[in-house]
Amino acid sequence: MRLLRNIFMSAALTVAVSATAMSGLVDKAKAAWEPVKPVEFIIMAGTGGGADQIARLIQGLIEKHGLSPRPFIPINKPGGSGAEALRYLQDHAGDDHTILVTLNSFYTTPIIQADLGVDVSQFTPIGRMALDTFLLWVQSDSGITDLESYVAAVKGTNGTWKVGGTGSGQEDSILTAMMEAEFGYEVTYIPFPGGGTVAKNLVGGHIDSTVNNPAEQNEFYRAGNTMPLVQFTPERMAAYPDIPTARELGVDIVYFMQRSINGPPGMSAEAQAWYIDLFSKVYNGEEWQTFCVEDGLDCTEWLAGDDLQAFHGAQIERHKALIEEVGAAALTGE
Repeated sequence: MRLLRNIFMSAALTVAVSATAMSGLVDKAKAAWEPVKPVEFIIMAGTGGGADQIARLIQGLIEKHGLSPRPFIPINKPGGSGAEALRYLQDHAGDDHTILVTLNSFYTTPIIQADLGVDVSQFTPIGRMALDTFLLWVQSDSGITDLESYVAAVKGTNGTWKVGGTGSGQEDSILTAMMEAEFGYEVTYIPFPGGGTVAKNLVGGHIDSTVNNPAEQNEFYRAGNTMPLVQFTPERMAAYPDIPTARELGVDIVYFMQRSINGPPGMSAEAQAWYIDLFSKVYNGEEWQTFCVEDGLDCTEWLAGDDLQAFHGAQIERHKALIEEVGAAALTGE
């Protein structure tokens, strides 16, 4: 009997040890999630714009430093002011191999297009890479030298002044509407597929001005084709030390555009953790931080996971208020 009891106890101990070991292997497997196929890196804007440039820079850094065992594939889905991209991510709920790089249309498009069937508060927050900035741009040979002469020129056209942007409800259309309300003028807003196309049309003289991001205009600015008149930031950026802020000129307009990475609803916690780790490495890398300084992005605070979710919640409410303030009709052209 004693021998049988010892054999039973030994067998039970072996089973317990095996179960513990197996549990450890399962936990390790969960913690070691990584992509097993290419990751679709969805861009809710057209080619050549700020979001497109940022996504492709990030993709290049991931590849250069071997941060992912599978490639990231940038895919532009600009339709409907980002509605196409948002709907695509919504329809890929639970997919651990699809992520999105965003603009503020992440907030505004679902608000304006209520029938889209997208609730971005249910998307999976990964990381905020930057707060992108806006400047007011004109052609260098326009004869306009500052904000005062700009406002006078716009008022003198009686609504025919052409402002280029990326679509109704997009960030630049909101900022354009804010300026119309502030200065009491009207403009003709002309949408283009992306910020890169807007920049080219300003150089070509097909539009009179734009409130593009720095990344979209810097090539032409450095070539002497375009010039900024004012920055819509709290303080002057290092990249534009000689350009005043709107607040310096007595105009209380400050507006940023978030550049964050988000997954679809229902992404696994293991995949979310893997992406947060990857993008934090990119964010803290010297190349990304240098890009931020040189291209006028604010990359002073990394937000991820729940902190990014809280930021999204506050921005959704802010943009609801902004849209109510300027009027949806001003953004949609209705």
